[in-house]
Amino acid sequence: MTVKVVTDSVCDIPQDLAEELGITVIPIYVHFGEESYRDGVDISKEEFFRKLKESPAFPTTSVPSIGEVMEVYEKLAEETDEIASVHLAPPLSAICDVALQAREQLGKGCRVEVIDTRAATAQEGLIVIAAAKLAREGMNLDQLVSEVHCIIPRAHLRVAFDTLEYLAKGGRIGRAQAFMGSLLRVHPILGVKDGEVVPVARERSRARAVNYLYNFVASFNNIRELAVGDAVTPDEAEMLAERLASIYPKERIYRLSVGCVTGAHVGPHALGVALIEGE
Repeated sequence: MTVKVVTDSVCDIPQDLAEELGITVIPIYVHFGEESYRDGVDISKEEFFRKLKESPAFPTTSVPSIGEVMEVYEKLAEETDEIASVHLAPPLSAICDVALQAREQLGKGCRVEVIDTRAATAQEGLIVIAAAKLAREGMNLDQLVSEVHCIIPRAHLRVAFDTLEYLAKGGRIGRAQAFMGSLLRVHPILGVKDGEVVPVARERSRARAVNYLYNFVASFNNIRELAVGDAVTPDEAEMLAERLASIYPKERIYRLSVGCVTGAHVGPHALGVALIEGE
């Protein structure tokens, strides 16, 4: 039986790609005051960013219940006896803990391995995509888990921001807090390392920030997977993908647009690149 791959909606993998690769996506919740929505199910990205602009309530996020995750595992257990549950880093979310608790309650009929990607958004997404490809190649669960753990240290993310307001309010800013006091007319660039948001660079213009993203990708000699992600700046992301086509086949560059939960923490106009180094 083929290993089934499960993840959470913070991976920002497009629905059609998830379906193509057989990835089951568990939605994280986003809340505006008393209103709660499942990311990508009860609210679309477009609706979310419209509410983000118009709502007086600042959005918050929360993980699904153990029961909701168990339902996903139980359904997949009808098709397989091996599940790889690949998730957002614990410092940024409790989804790994919920998945572990759901696994314990599932019983012995199906084996579930929970993998902490130490990553977020498109960086997490590329790791999940790699896991799904390994499953399609016929790897068993032990082989897949071993290979994914080798991939995780080679997955990198850089995101250019207009503002760190959303990360700060959402409590996910980490060491990038150091940038908060000097951001007038500065475009911060952040990464995620070992599950923590980290400051990387500051650029004086948006154009220079985009150049930084391009040069970051260009600094790698061997790239296994590459993605460009954006928060409601698709034209800018497409232009960056076109530039990156000079160093990596454009048809292989994944375009991942920010979902509701990621959007609650990065806000609009974030632009990023994620990649997995080749061996």
